[in-house]
Amino acid sequence: MPPRISLPVRLRAQPAPSSASSSLRAFSTTPANYTTTKEQRRRQQDPYAQAQAAARKAANLSRQAALQEQHKQGLGNPVRGITTPFVQSFDTGLPEPSKTTDADLSKGTDDPTKPPRGPKATSESYLNHYFKHDEIKEQMALSKRMSAPTKYADDLALSSRTQAALTYFKSRAEVEQQDANSEAAIQRIVSLASANSKDRTRVNIQRCIDTFGRHQTDKALEPRATAASGAREVPDAVKEGWSGPPPLNPEAYTRGGPDTGSSEVQVAILTAKIRTLADFLETRGKNDKVNKRNLRLLVHRRQKLLKYLRRKERGGPRWQHLIETLGLTEGTWKGEISL
Repeated sequence: MPPRISLPVRLRAQPAPSSASSSLRAFSTTPANYTTTKEQRRRQQDPYAQAQAAARKAANLSRQAALQEQHKQGLGNPVRGITTPFVQSFDTGLPEPSKTTDADLSKGTDDPTKPPRGPKATSESYLNHYFKHDEIKEQMALSKRMSAPTKYADDLALSSRTQAALTYFKSRAEVEQQDANSEAAIQRIVSLASANSKDRTRVNIQRCIDTFGRHQTDKALEPRATAASGAREVPDAVKEGWSGPPPLNPEAYTRGGPDTGSSEVQVAILTAKIRTLADFLETRGKNDKVNKRNLRLLVHRRQKLLKYLRRKERGGPRWQHLIETLGLTEGTWKGEISL
């Protein structure tokens, strides 16, 4: 037999079991279903309990969807807001449409049930090609005087009314008809109904300045609420130079020139541009990523101006006049806007 070799025996004490290692859960290959309690396994296997849980989940999801839709409708569309007559007029550059009566319909058309055909330049506040109504009227009168013939065919004697004379001279009726045709052609040329998008944008910017500019709103809107120490007295010499009825806002006395840079004017101009860009993206520019980014930048820029104006005016008359005319809701300035 081979010799038996004895192993060395360690005489030191065995280490004590560690509490950290005992607190850790041992690895187990047993499925989690077997570790649940008997009541939990019964609920998982009971079809009636499963149907109740599914019904509760569906009710909660439908309620959450309804609340989200209600909250979304309360905030409004962050891009368009509410379509008002003033905002709707941005599409044509014409003044706000007024309510037509039956008498107006019968005068404008042969059929009283149909509206009149298109806008007329004589009823428009703004014209194309930078023209004004007074300029058109003066130039038309001057053109009539310069183009009027020195002699009419009606003034000729009966003996001299030959075929050659009638060909050379025109009757008064022919001259009047020619002037009427020329005037109608000029009215069509300067009408915004035949203008392009660039001309309509230019006219809309001018309309926003005339509607929301403080050189106009100071006459009809009261100033925002300020402290008693912040009120400023206007000298009598300045008041004496004012023409017209006294304005409600004393700042109108010292204002010089039209207001083109106030927050409300810039918000109105941005609203006109946003509407034009949104209409383009909905119809022809669905894959236009550059203009989608431009729309997002315009919406965020308008949101910043609206927040500043609301904080500055403290929800005063200027703020109310702006949001009511443009149809701006809380969704256009409140919270985070993601497009």
